[in-house]
Amino acid sequence: MSIRLRFLFFVLMLIALAFGFLHLFADAGPYRFERLHVFLFNLCCGGTIILYFTEGRGRLSARSALFLGLAISYAIVAFFQLYPAAIALSLVLSALVETYRIQAFSLFPVGFFKPDEPISRKFHQASLLCLSLGLLIATGVMLNNEYLKLIQMPKLQLDVFFLGFSFPVSLITLSLIFSFINHSETGMVRVLKEISFWAVNLGVIIFFLFIIFEQLPSQVGVTAVLFAAVVLIFFLYRQRGENIQQKHFLTSGMWFLLATAVTGIAYIFAEIAGGYTPEKYHWLLKVHAFASLYGWNLCGLAVICRYDDFPINLHAGSLIGFHWITVMALAPLGVYFRVPAVLCMICYVILLYFIFFSKKTNP
Repeated sequence: MSIRLRFLFFVLMLIALAFGFLHLFADAGPYRFERLHVFLFNLCCGGTIILYFTEGRGRLSARSALFLGLAISYAIVAFFQLYPAAIALSLVLSALVETYRIQAFSLFPVGFFKPDEPISRKFHQASLLCLSLGLLIATGVMLNNEYLKLIQMPKLQLDVFFLGFSFPVSLITLSLIFSFINHSETGMVRVLKEISFWAVNLGVIIFFLFIIFEQLPSQVGVTAVLFAAVVLIFFLYRQRGENIQQKHFLTSGMWFLLATAVTGIAYIFAEIAGGYTPEKYHWLLKVHAFASLYGWNLCGLAVICRYDDFPINLHAGSLIGFHWITVMALAPLGVYFRVPAVLCMICYVILLYFIFFSKKTNP
């Protein structure tokens, strides 16, 4: 990835995090800064990097640049609640993502059902499919909530579905992880990989349905399955992952993913327990969100952006520790207090600088 392109993502990721704290410094009126916070990181940066990685050219093609431009426009019109424009852009973006998926894989995802298809390719196609379907589903939610009003459900809200744009980034990171797992495997390892693929994908789909229908006990069961799947993937990666520099940073990412699982389960139990209010446990939800977006997802996107540059200084324990302090301590505090918000932005600038602009080191 060229320095110019890295600088572009560097700036977009900084702006994305800044919108997560901007409510402390400015009044958005009827609008929500959080939409820009989520969209700029997950859809604009994450979605574009997924397409960049799919093309495998080492540069941003005109088609990927078009996606990025349309995604930024989508983020802006969704923020300003200009839903006709958002619906139109959502459909165009979904169709554009499908051109990548069909070109790289097939119209119908037959690879999901082939036993000899590498799990890394299954997760890769699932990432693209999830991105295009997520855009379509968001379109349906906008049409229903703003115009048709056919379905009236408290959880059928745009902001709930917009958070789903994090999942394609998670899937591409899992694709990356499985591409680094030793391919000389026993039959049992192949079975465990297959189980992990279906457990993650079906588990998240079912989990979203339970959220919409507000089935809290069922959410606990599905979350337990997802947690077990993450532990299984972590075990496979630790035991059979290639001993390369990227493994250290991605291992940290897996710990972030486990943290999201634990905080997610804790939040569901808090909802079930007596005395729950959204305001009371808002902090826990923020810890969960930051661990997911700026912990786990950032680790995957960082390795993709510097894919051809390794070895670089992403494995140092000091950098990984700095990442954890920034994401798990300063970022959640920054949602409520100005000083931690400013400190978090400063630390995030330093972190992204090392991620995007570290020079090659000796192997």
